[in-house]
Amino acid sequence: MDRNFTLLFALWHLFLVAAPPPRNIFAAAAGGGRWDLLLPNIGIAAMHMQLLNNDKVVMFDRTDFGLSNISLGGGRCRRDPYELVVKVDCTAHSVEYDVAENTVRPLMVQSDVWCSSAAVMPDGTFVQTGGWNDGDHVVRVYKPCNDKKCDWVEIPGALHRWRWYATNHILPDGRQIIIGGREEFNYEFYPKTPGADLLYNLPFLAETNDPGAENNLYPYVFLNVDGNLFIFANNRAILYDYFKHAVVRLYPGMPGGEPRSYPSTGSAVLLPLKVFQGPGIVVEVLICGGAPKGAFPASEKGVFMGGLNSCGRIRINDPNPVWAMEAMPMARLMGDMVTLPTGDILIVNGAARGSAGYGDGRDPVQAPVLYHPDNPVGTRFEVLNPSGIPRMYHSSAILLRDSRVLVGGSNPHPNYVFGNALFPTELRLEAFSPPYLDPTTVGLRPHITFPGSHSKFGYGKLIEIQFTAAGPVDGNLVTVTMVAPSFTTHSFSQHQRLLDLGGGGTVKPVGINTYHMTAVTPNSGNLSPAGYYMLFVVHKGIPSEGIWIQMV
Repeated sequence: MDRNFTLLFALWHLFLVAAPPPRNIFAAAAGGGRWDLLLPNIGIAAMHMQLLNNDKVVMFDRTDFGLSNISLGGGRCRRDPYELVVKVDCTAHSVEYDVAENTVRPLMVQSDVWCSSAAVMPDGTFVQTGGWNDGDHVVRVYKPCNDKKCDWVEIPGALHRWRWYATNHILPDGRQIIIGGREEFNYEFYPKTPGADLLYNLPFLAETNDPGAENNLYPYVFLNVDGNLFIFANNRAILYDYFKHAVVRLYPGMPGGEPRSYPSTGSAVLLPLKVFQGPGIVVEVLICGGAPKGAFPASEKGVFMGGLNSCGRIRINDPNPVWAMEAMPMARLMGDMVTLPTGDILIVNGAARGSAGYGDGRDPVQAPVLYHPDNPVGTRFEVLNPSGIPRMYHSSAILLRDSRVLVGGSNPHPNYVFGNALFPTELRLEAFSPPYLDPTTVGLRPHITFPGSHSKFGYGKLIEIQFTAAGPVDGNLVTVTMVAPSFTTHSFSQHQRLLDLGGGGTVKPVGINTYHMTAVTPNSGNLSPAGYYMLFVVHKGIPSEGIWIQMV
């Protein structure tokens, strides 16, 4: 596990660095999704990922993995007397992936970003917080650019406490809240503002800490429609008022009592918010997989317990909320749950046995599962075509604007290990195309022609939308969705949310294969905090390519 990192072990493995062995890629048949190898080597392990509003993806791993497979270039080197492995390092530990060009560009982080957290601010600036060693109190800022000249800017000492395995969420007022981290049972805000620049205790995190295993790191945090935060750690949850610094509600523990948080890592999503329904929106959280009690200490001793195959789903605003349990087609821990433009949930990556941690997982689960939240119980899970690449500890997955899912990472080692390992450091980058991108659906796929990309919208405002489609359109089967780009690491997508705006009843033909419709934006920052979203038109379950819009 990360905390067992030692300098001796890292230095020993540093000598094993070599080019990753070539492997055959897996191209799945039509109907169950398709995997495509995008790049055979991006230079780093994609432990952390964030899509920006210029369709670039920033990725980073950690500075004390040793020498990466991509040079900083231009004579640049990172000189850090506090570094634990390589004090003069001319390789990159962060890259920018250009989706359109399918290329990577090295970026320079000066301090260690290992197991950190982040979010995109309302103006599109990517703000990352914490890490390890000399980076644990640092805030790093990345402003998107199109001239390939932007890079990380570091603000040392910007945090009150070290933030290692913490969770961030954007708030309606544009700030980030930074919750928890190892041995940190508290939270703070960024940027610091007068009257809200302190450190605040959160006893719930201490109460959910399992001695010897923790099982409460990277807590699952979601903004409720009432402005409070749903916070889940270990096997239970609270609703929290961060203005009054008070617990508003205690939820029942998840049946079975098994841990779902790191290192018994499951995953969690806020299910789509159906904004078009008006007041009384149903707010549901879904948590799937993980590892049973004792899995982490057992895996440290070479005993790999079977993962969990259960999911819990809860309506967090019901008068008497209860967990509804469901069974996945297979057990999975360290999976990533990605909300698709259709409102379905893709569950991808992970293992069937063990726990999160260095060398602690076994039996990769290479087949994604699609969860259809609106289907009847018993018909919600659909097994899709598998990847040919195991994605174990330190894997990530995010939604792209073209409706594909970007998948990278996997490094269950305290440094780069490209050979002589059960699961070597994985530098390959893949894209998964869900079944809705099958070639047979081309005639159904809409194409948005209006509004233009990066249009700005206020709250509760009408959006005029024009789109084309090659085949006939059934207006009753059209909806508009907005998806917030999430920061993903350690099997949790922070700030991930989808808003279903409806609008299908307004669809009218206005020309050959051309249609007009309207939808209304969310009426509050509690529903959709200010910032950039991907907007999609979905027809018969087939999403358009998204366009960027900004809620202001």
